[in-house]
Amino acid sequence: MFAIISITCLITGIKTQAQIGGNSTYSFLNLSNSARITAMGGHAFAIQDNDINLALVNPSLINEAMNNHLSFSFVDYFADINYGYALYSKTFKKVGSFTGGAQYLNYGKFVLADETGQNLGNFTAADYCMNIGWGKSLDSTFSIGANLKGIYSKLEKYSSSGVAVDVAGTYNNPKNNFTASLLFSNIGRQIKPYTEGNYERLPFEIQIGLSKRLKHVPFRLSVVATHLEKFDLTYESSVGVTPSVDPLTNEPTSPQRVSDIADKVMRHFVFGGEMLLSKNLNFRLGYNYQRRKEMKIESKGSTVGFSWGFGLRISYFQFSFARSKQHLSNSPNTLTITTNLSNFIKKGK
Repeated sequence: MFAIISITCLITGIKTQAQIGGNSTYSFLNLSNSARITAMGGHAFAIQDNDINLALVNPSLINEAMNNHLSFSFVDYFADINYGYALYSKTFKKVGSFTGGAQYLNYGKFVLADETGQNLGNFTAADYCMNIGWGKSLDSTFSIGANLKGIYSKLEKYSSSGVAVDVAGTYNNPKNNFTASLLFSNIGRQIKPYTEGNYERLPFEIQIGLSKRLKHVPFRLSVVATHLEKFDLTYESSVGVTPSVDPLTNEPTSPQRVSDIADKVMRHFVFGGEMLLSKNLNFRLGYNYQRRKEMKIESKGSTVGFSWGFGLRISYFQFSFARSKQHLSNSPNTLTITTNLSNFIKKGK
């Protein structure tokens, strides 16, 4: 019983990243893995500069310039939770470019106890996803791509498996430094539910991303519209009651509910920017409106919803770091390392 309660609380904590969570399973698929994406608000994917890490989210960015690229990413999340991925890309002239990788989310170790509190040992919990991506250019401006995901989850004695597909298309205009992408993510179903007969939906999402590099300033702006499959993302209490007292400050709260149309529209948008100082150094900043509205407290908003990071190239390696303020108690750190293995292969004489 205690094990079930622990797992339930754990998954609930992960799903609070977006309050639309709780209606689907495998929510770890929507976590931001890349330091670059995390620094720009958690949803920057419409940038065509041959970054293999963006291709993990948007397969239509996969191209032959990523051939032999390898990337690793690690996120020090909350408590003992951590997650990350490894990704590799290879191009075949006749069929297109491919990526292959693996994602994981490790919840850590838990104490297994019965309803009386007797210690029965320990157990672990984790989620995994194997990913194969394909991308192909249709012409000089349009490209398409897809990801195939095999999903496995193990929570104490409960296990589940599923399959999902991402489908995307990208328009890229190098002359105007403009890129636009349309993404349908996590189309699929559970193959084996955690409990017999209890099948759950996957976290399906429709997104549109735009990016523009300014002409006279070394700056790129990214705007992403998320969850276009649902207009109203406003959080509603599961019990239908608005708390009259702030649980942290014990001060009275306003009973009114946010229903303004402008607020509902803004909850879909994530803004990011990159200051491109050189080929070897850049700084990034992001703002997630929905995250700030849901995770801040009225008495102290702090920088909840904001994120920042940088990219640094040293020799053959690209290092990216990000820090995201998801709520007042903690800010996860993300580190991504990328390289081109071709640089280490000696060319024939």
